[in-house]
Amino acid sequence: MDEDALTTLVESSDLDGLVRFIDGLAVARDWDGIELTRDRCNEAVERGKQVWGPAEYAEYRIALDAPAARAAAVVGDGKGRYGPGPLWEVAASRHPWNDLEAYLDTPTVRAMVAYERSLRGDLVDPAQIDRSILEIPIAPRSWEPKYSVAVYRSDGVDFPEGDRTALAWIDLPEAGTRLDDESVVDALLDLVKPWWDESGGHADAVHIAGDVPAAIRAIGPRRARIAKVPLAEALAAMVWAAASGGAYGSRRGTPRGRALAWWVVAQLLGYDELPEDDDALVEAEELNWYLWDPGEQVGGWSLHLAVQDPEDDVSWALSAVDMV
Repeated sequence: MDEDALTTLVESSDLDGLVRFIDGLAVARDWDGIELTRDRCNEAVERGKQVWGPAEYAEYRIALDAPAARAAAVVGDGKGRYGPGPLWEVAASRHPWNDLEAYLDTPTVRAMVAYERSLRGDLVDPAQIDRSILEIPIAPRSWEPKYSVAVYRSDGVDFPEGDRTALAWIDLPEAGTRLDDESVVDALLDLVKPWWDESGGHADAVHIAGDVPAAIRAIGPRRARIAKVPLAEALAAMVWAAASGGAYGSRRGTPRGRALAWWVVAQLLGYDELPEDDDALVEAEELNWYLWDPGEQVGGWSLHLAVQDPEDDVSWALSAVDMV
């Protein structure tokens, strides 16, 4: 590694040059050089230079591409908060559980990596982690979908939504009467909390007496595109949204998104806490699930979800948007 070139880049605060420098070191698999670059940038930040971005990028490339022992060393809880995703998710996107697990000592990070690797197809022994951290089974149950996972690259990241049922326009009836029980409403809003709490988005959720079109009308639109979907597709949409940070918030990761979606389902079924039977929530297949949108969203992040309990003739609807 050319340390003189590194010094010049750091002292001139050449952000683009530092990123290219790190990329070159990654191609050469010079992980010592990348760690030194990170350390030199962090030292410069303490002197007032604005080179924290390249320091974070250096750790991102280590988590993404370095051998498992080095990748695990940079994935502490909270690492990657200002990047495209948490570093534990970045590392887990490229490294199998059997390669990483020996180097993961922090219980929360260890659990997140285990859940992520399970979603990506690894067999993980539940006894290897503290299940109380998320309180859901590591392996998806038969009634869950195959969740879309983040695709991290050296030059960016993709968050695929997966296939969705086509929506069709309907005219909406009068709004249903709002009900006071806020437990499900709060759980729905928690799915997208970073969108409205850390970013510039907004969200609204309602609980009404009546059917789903009346619930959507209670949010505001007079017309909407809508489709009835199976529980698995509704779960996939909830997890995709809840894993994200929206446009500018911190990404929470797919395992946390899945746990938040399970909580929504548990609340809809009247549970005060997650049931001990991992398959109890399959009862939610008896509810009527819908995806919808007002037909005006272009770009950015959005989740429009609705669900009806046909037995009690009550419905809930969520509208959440965060524009890039």
